[in-house]
Amino acid sequence: MKKTEKQFLKLFSSLSESDQQALIRFAEFLNQTEPSRQQPLGKPEQPGLIHRPEDESVIKAIKRLSGSYPMLEKEILFHQTSSLMTQHIMQGRDPKEVIDELEEIFKKQYENYLRKFDIN
Repeated sequence: MKKTEKQFLKLFSSLSESDQQALIRFAEFLNQTEPSRQQPLGKPEQPGLIHRPEDESVIKAIKRLSGSYPMLEKEILFHQTSSLMTQHIMQGRDPKEVIDELEEIFKKQYENYLRKFDIN
């Protein structure tokens, strides 16, 4: 075991359980944002696009798009979708406009996902 690994384990074991969990979540976050560390195996998943209903709510659109793109990182999408949801609820932004933007966000995140496989 490397010196840094021993040091990390010593520090980790001295933390409270809740702090250990927070550190694990942070390490997972760092691992997700470091593309060189992620080595996708096999072929990328294809989205199972679900038809957009005529009078869809923003919440249902988020659920539909999450179901259409289950391979995408939810943590990354959460910040973008929650911002749009807030604009819709708090500022009265038009739901159709918000849903159009949500669809673009999911498409772009899927394109980023494909880059991990070197596919465009």
